[in-house]
Amino acid sequence: MSVDTNTVQRIAALARIAITEEDAARLAPELGAILGFIEQLGEVDTAGVAPMTAVIPNHLRLRDDVVTDGGIRERVLANAPQAEHGFFTVPKVIE
Repeated sequence: MSVDTNTVQRIAALARIAITEEDAARLAPELGAILGFIEQLGEVDTAGVAPMTAVIPNHLRLRDDVVTDGGIRERVLANAPQAEHGFFTVPKVIE
């Protein structure tokens, strides 16, 4: 697929990117080459290939989901500018 400078300028306008005429002329063959490569990828037979998210197997290491009370209320409230009765105190906002 060939991309001309008018197409590059149109894409740049849609993306709200300001480019000069020289930039458009330089980018046209590069975008054409990228689209040609994408067309080559479309020709590859992937009928027997299972979908995957990465080329190497990734396994998330998860911690046990254990409910705790935290027990650090005083340490957390020590960072608050104002605290009252074990809770954060914030200024009243009325509009």
